[in-house]
Amino acid sequence: MLTLLRPALVLTLLFTLLTGLAYPLAITGLAQGLLPHQANGSLITRGERVVGSELIGQAFTGPRYIHGRPSATTAADPADATKTVDAPYNAAASGGSNLGPSSRALLEAVQARAAALGVSPAPADLVTASASGLDPHVSPAAAMAQAARVAAARGVAAARVVALVQRHTEGRSFGILGEPRVNVLALNLALDAELP
Repeated sequence: MLTLLRPALVLTLLFTLLTGLAYPLAITGLAQGLLPHQANGSLITRGERVVGSELIGQAFTGPRYIHGRPSATTAADPADATKTVDAPYNAAASGGSNLGPSSRALLEAVQARAAALGVSPAPADLVTASASGLDPHVSPAAAMAQAARVAAARGVAAARVVALVQRHTEGRSFGILGEPRVNVLALNLALDAELP
């Protein structure tokens, strides 16, 4: 019995040290050495203050800002723990609404968002929530659809907002992956800095 137990215990200890300690430490060290910004959450700072992450969307609702994609994330209702309330961009509860294409509630939500935008046709990413509820990007078309509202609220020419949107449009990754996109937080920070 001891001849069978000893190798099993030794291998368990060896692989625990290898896969549970050595490998994670090596990968963490490599990430910190090669990609420290990404390894630390892609944080965006202004001075000494962290204002957000390039990877997590934030709820911008004022007319002076470009709004991100709708978020369907929720949080526990403080009044009743058995219920939930809307909590846009709640990173602790990432997830979509789970409403299907035949859902009347989804159709009504999309129609209400489209009507509130006041542009036709409304960009799809401004009327539908994402699967994670945390998208930090919108399409260039979605940002451009909001340029006139933002320019009017800031008292500047729409061309200045359009120029900022164009400057903050990121291309496809490696030239072929994904779609062009605009990071909403980065653009809104630029709006505050350049067009206060």
